[in-house]
Amino acid sequence: MQFERPSELPRALDLMASGTWKVLAGGTDFYPQLGEKRPAGDIIDITAIKSLSEVTEKPDHWRIGALTTWSDIIRLDLPDAFNALQLAAREVGSVQIQNRATVAGNLCNASPAADGVPALLILDAEIELSSKKGARQIPLNEFIHGNRQTDIAPDELLTAILLPRTSTTGVSAFNKLGSRKYLVISIVMAAARLLKGPDDEVMSAAICVGACSSVAQRLPELENTLIGQPFDAGLADRVIGAHFAQLNPIDDVRAPAAYRQWAAEESVRRALLACVEAAN
Repeated sequence: MQFERPSELPRALDLMASGTWKVLAGGTDFYPQLGEKRPAGDIIDITAIKSLSEVTEKPDHWRIGALTTWSDIIRLDLPDAFNALQLAAREVGSVQIQNRATVAGNLCNASPAADGVPALLILDAEIELSSKKGARQIPLNEFIHGNRQTDIAPDELLTAILLPRTSTTGVSAFNKLGSRKYLVISIVMAAARLLKGPDDEVMSAAICVGACSSVAQRLPELENTLIGQPFDAGLADRVIGAHFAQLNPIDDVRAPAAYRQWAAEESVRRALLACVEAAN
C-alpha cells in the first residue's frame, strides 16, 4: 500500500498518471465502504490541495472547487437560484457529515439518491476533469452514466463544478421525501428553478427528479409546458403524470415504484409552489 497527500494539484496529477489510485477527499463514503476491512491499494489524499476548496464568481460562470464541503455551500451568500443547492446541502446526512463530505464526492459516488445532483442539474452544471494531459469539461448529465458509474478516467481528478451565469438566475427550491425528516436516504427528491418574465410569466424553467431512475432526470416536457404560463400557484396544476413517463422508479425496501411515481409528481408540485412563494 502506498499513501500520498500532495499539497499541489500538478503533483496530484503526476501521481494519478503513474498508477491506479483511490482518491480520498471527505472520506464519508470511502471509510464506510471498507466496513471492518483495512484500506488496501494505493491511496491519494487530496485534502491538502487548498486551491480545490475555493468557490469563485467568474464573469461567465460560478466555479465550485472539488473540495468544497456541504457546510461551505450552506454558509455562502449565494443568489436565489442556488437556494435548491443550499437546501439539498442541509439534507446530506448530519451536520458532522456536511462538515466533511464534498460536493465532488457526492457526484463521483454517483448514487441515484445523491442529494446534490438534481439541484446541480437545474443549474446546468458542468464538470471539470483534470489530468496530466490537460483539463476537459463535460455536462453533469453526461458525467453520471448510472448507479456508481461516471465518465471519469483512471488518471483524472474531478477538480471543479462549473455553473454558467445564464443558468444561475431566477429562484429555486428543493423538496426531499424520506422515511423520516432527517438522516435518511431519499425515496424521491425534486429540484426546480424558475425565472419570472417582465409580464409575470414563466420565462424559463428547469425541473429535475432524483431517486426515481438510475440517474436523476430533467423533465423537458414539463419545463416547456410551464414556459409562458402565469407565475403563480396555478403552475402546480400544470403538472400531470405524462410529464414523468421517462422515469423508471424501482421497488425496494424504502418504497414501491408506484408510490415513488406518485411522490415524484407531488414533490415537483411542492417545489414549484416554493419557487412561486420565494419570488413573490
